[in-house]
Amino acid sequence: MATVTFRDETATGKAVTEWEVAGLPERMTVRELIRLRVHEEVARHNARPSDRFHGLVRPVDAETEVNGYRFREPRRIDGERQAEIAERAFLANGFFMLAGERQVEDLDDVVDLTVDPDVVFIKLVALAGG
Repeated sequence: MATVTFRDETATGKAVTEWEVAGLPERMTVRELIRLRVHEEVARHNARPSDRFHGLVRPVDAETEVNGYRFREPRRIDGERQAEIAERAFLANGFFMLAGERQVEDLDDVVDLTVDPDVVFIKLVALAGG
């Protein structure tokens, strides 16, 4: 069994948030890792729903803020829908992902978590006026 560390970083490499998930298989695809990460963050949000969500991708009907997303009122999020949004965002270069020191580029790439237990997500931010 493996333990993975999920970390969000800015484009300049500054860590924004970090957490671990233990008891995972030693090898997982990029798709499985993205879906796991999204389901974990949705479960955390849904345990205590609020009007703000700090996650990888914007939920439907949420407004983007500097450090997350805002709903009109507190609500629960559909984890499966969020995972689908995250997969599409990855394919559209809405964020990129590093496993260890290498960038992964395909949802079906396999990551050996015994070799690369650190998974970094870097969200790309649209420039104002561009």
